[in-house]
Amino acid sequence: MDLLIAAVLGLAVGALAAWALCRALTASREVAVTTERDLLRRRVADLESAADDEVAVATAMVPLREALTRVERQVGTLERDRAEQFGRLGERLTEVSTATSALRSQTATLASSLNSTTVRGAWGEVQLRRVLEHAGLLARCDFDEQVSAVTAHDRAVRPDVLVHLPGGKCLVVDAKAPMAAFLQAQADGAEPARRRALLADHARSLRGHVDTLAGKAYWSAFSSTPEMVVCFVPGEGILAAALDADPALFDHAMTRKVVLASPATLLAMLRTVAFTWQQEALTANALQLLDLGKELYTRLGTLGGHAAKMGSSLRRSVEAYNQLVGALESRVLVTARRMNELELEPEALDEVQTVEVAPRPLTAPELVADEFTEALGGVERSELLDDERDEGSDEGSGDEPAEGDRRSA
Repeated sequence: MDLLIAAVLGLAVGALAAWALCRALTASREVAVTTERDLLRRRVADLESAADDEVAVATAMVPLREALTRVERQVGTLERDRAEQFGRLGERLTEVSTATSALRSQTATLASSLNSTTVRGAWGEVQLRRVLEHAGLLARCDFDEQVSAVTAHDRAVRPDVLVHLPGGKCLVVDAKAPMAAFLQAQADGAEPARRRALLADHARSLRGHVDTLAGKAYWSAFSSTPEMVVCFVPGEGILAAALDADPALFDHAMTRKVVLASPATLLAMLRTVAFTWQQEALTANALQLLDLGKELYTRLGTLGGHAAKMGSSLRRSVEAYNQLVGALESRVLVTARRMNELELEPEALDEVQTVEVAPRPLTAPELVADEFTEALGGVERSELLDDERDEGSDEGSGDEPAEGDRRSA
């Protein structure tokens, strides 16, 4: 019995324990479910809030997306243009490289050609002709080329150019300057020491050419030229390189009566010559104009004498006309009035007026020549003026004509 009761009590205790355990488990499950539901609710709320924020952000990003699309399109266009430009630039660089190679080849050919003395001399003459043309000088008028002459030592010379100066003077110009060493110094790959040595040789060659020109004594072949000769160097760099290698070269040339002239220096010299020719022409024209003015002044005096003769002739004609009018009024019209008194009723006669305007006398001293007095038969000019002023009063005395007027009537 006790065992049964103990068993029942054990079962009851176990049932209570099981029930308590189940209740605890259920409570804990309910708490867990409630907690999980709250978490899910908050998560859903957070997701909804995030979705709203994303929608707002997406709405705000629409203009930016469009701007980025335009930027991307523009970047694509720029990239395409850049590729095309780089392509064209590559083509141009290729062309430049080809042209540079061709220019280098042509320069080498030209340099090799200039190594020839004949070609170098012809090139110098061409450069000299260009400078002469730029200075405004005309061939066979302001300068002559290749003029042959003989010096005082019976030596035949033929300068490249003979520039004419006003007054029959002339200026001798030579254009055969040496530059073989200078061209070698300008070759590609020349070492500095080799280059300095070649430039020194160039200066020595130019000095020797100066001595040669001085020995020819061109000024003795042309008596009207100053005692000097112009040595034309056809390049500024050619002369500068020689003077840099030999600073005393210019003074040496001056002492030898040789003037070293680059294109710029010779151009300034020839422009001065051209200006001198212009001034010479202006001076000649001014002298001719002065002679014409003197001749015109003299002829104006002669013209004044002829005008005086014409004036005296007009004066005599006016006097004769006034005498005619006086006779008409004092003699002829008197008889006509008497006929009217006999009642013949003639038609009315028009009244004739005398001429009161006299020729204007010449008063300018330039127009009064000796012929004026001869035309008046020795009458003084003052007497002529007095007669013209008194002409009106003389004409008024026609009422009492002289006996000669009566006989003429």
